[in-house]
Amino acid sequence: MEDVTDTVFRRIVARCGPPDVFFTEFTSTDGLCSAGHEAVAHRLLYTAEERPIVAQIWGTKPELHYQAAREIAARGFDGIDINMGCPVKKIVKGGACAALIDNPTLAAELIRATREGAGDLPVSVKTRCGFRRWRTEDWAAFLLEQRPEVLIMHGRVAKDESKFPARWDEIAAVVRLRDEAKSDVLVLGNGDVRSLAEIEEKARLYGVDGVMVGRGIFDTPFLFRNRSPQPWGAEDRLALLLEHLALYRATWGGRHYPRLKKFYKMYAGGFAGAAHLRGELMETESVPEAEDVVRRWIASAAPDAPRG
Repeated sequence: MEDVTDTVFRRIVARCGPPDVFFTEFTSTDGLCSAGHEAVAHRLLYTAEERPIVAQIWGTKPELHYQAAREIAARGFDGIDINMGCPVKKIVKGGACAALIDNPTLAAELIRATREGAGDLPVSVKTRCGFRRWRTEDWAAFLLEQRPEVLIMHGRVAKDESKFPARWDEIAAVVRLRDEAKSDVLVLGNGDVRSLAEIEEKARLYGVDGVMVGRGIFDTPFLFRNRSPQPWGAEDRLALLLEHLALYRATWGGRHYPRLKKFYKMYAGGFAGAAHLRGELMETESVPEAEDVVRRWIASAAPDAPRG
C-alpha cells in the first residue's frame, strides 16, 4: 500500500468508519537511518484520529531495524510491523520483504533487533505462505518460535503476487500450528477481503484472531462501518473526494501530488460519465486544479445514482 495509506487517507477512512488498528505504508529502514531521513520520514506522520496505529518497516540490516524501532517508539506508535511479504521485484531482489522467507536466519535477526529497539511496543510480522513455492507450515512454525506478538499471514506465495485467489485454508493451517504449540501469538489473515461481513466470516471459518484489509478498502472507505457493501453514490463519492483533496492540501501543500491519482478510480467510478471525469482528473497537475474539475462536474453534470 505504498503511497496509498498515508496519514491523509487513513484519516479519510477513520471518518468513514475506522478499523480496530491502522498500519502505515511501509518505510525503508535504510532510508530512515540515512542522510535521506526526511525523504522517507513522512511515511511515519500520523494524528490522534489514526490511533491505535502500527508503523510498518522493511529492510535487511538488523542494526538499522534496531535504530528504526527506537525512533518509532519515540514517536509514540502503538506497535511495529516487519514486512516480510511484499513481492515487488525490485524489493525482493535486494533480499528484503518476501525474500526473507528463504532466509530465515536473517529474518530472525531482524525480529530480534526490532524487539530490542522497540522497548515495550508489540512487534508483528506480516508475511506470505512462501516465496517461490508453498512452505506455509515450516515457515510459520519458524516464525512462531520467534514469538512476535502478532503474525499476519497472506494466503499467497510471493511469485503469484495477487494473480490467484488467496488460500485461506493455508492461513487456517497456521492457526492450527499456533494452537498445537499452545502459543499466545495472535494470527491474523489477509487476502481478498472486501467487507466487514467477510471479516466476520473468515474469523469464524478459519479461526484467525483478526483480518487485515489492504486493497479491499478501495471498493469503499466505508468498509468498516457497514457489514455488507452498501451503494456508494456519485454525490457521496465526489463530496468525499473534495474532502480528501482539501485534507491533502492542508497536510502536504503542493508536494507529492501524483500520488493522489491512485485514488481517482475509487472516487470517479460507478456512475454515468465517471470514466470521463476520471480522465479529466488524471490530466490535472495540482490539488486546486483537481478541486476545480470536481466542482465544475458537480455543478454541470448532476451525476446519476450508482449503477449496479
